[in-house]
Amino acid sequence: MYIKVVTSADRAPGRPRSREADAAILDAALDLLIESGAGATSIEQVARRAGVTRATVYRRFPDKTRLLIAALEAAYGNPPRTPEIADLEQLLSGWSTAVADPRQRRLLRRLYGAIEDQPELARAYQDLFGRHRDQARRDVFAHARESGHLPSDSDPDVLLDLLTGAIWQHLATRPDTCTPAETKDYLRAVLHQAGYRP
Repeated sequence: MYIKVVTSADRAPGRPRSREADAAILDAALDLLIESGAGATSIEQVARRAGVTRATVYRRFPDKTRLLIAALEAAYGNPPRTPEIADLEQLLSGWSTAVADPRQRRLLRRLYGAIEDQPELARAYQDLFGRHRDQARRDVFAHARESGHLPSDSDPDVLLDLLTGAIWQHLATRPDTCTPAETKDYLRAVLHQAGYRP
């Protein structure tokens, strides 16, 4: 499933849209997602918080899933679909910085909860962000294996599952006051058990 985020190139000609309204809508959607979760967030609530009409929101986003995906995209700074990751230490640093941010932690927990309650949002998020990023991470694991930093029989798919599971465990059991350094030490210790030697 691929969710297409509506861009300026897709819009019909006419009166230009307000960038302030665009930003207010995306900010409101992200705030409500973090505060209440995807299931409890509605177009009406987003419009009210953004100070616009429902019609204004619907002109930009035909449904809630596309609105929330656009809000996530904006929250991440519209990142490239396939990140450039130099090595395993950079991968650990990037994940640790994200996982140590309290707002990001709340957002990730909301997205995890959406797997059950709003599966279309979880699938859209995976299609937009997950698949290409996961392949980049597998490539990093494969390179670390080839360079001798991981055992020769390491499976990049299993290592990705292992580290992803460790992150969810961290989100569920560690305080939101953990620093990036503490989080990186935790993730490195997990990989150490899998044979990682920097």
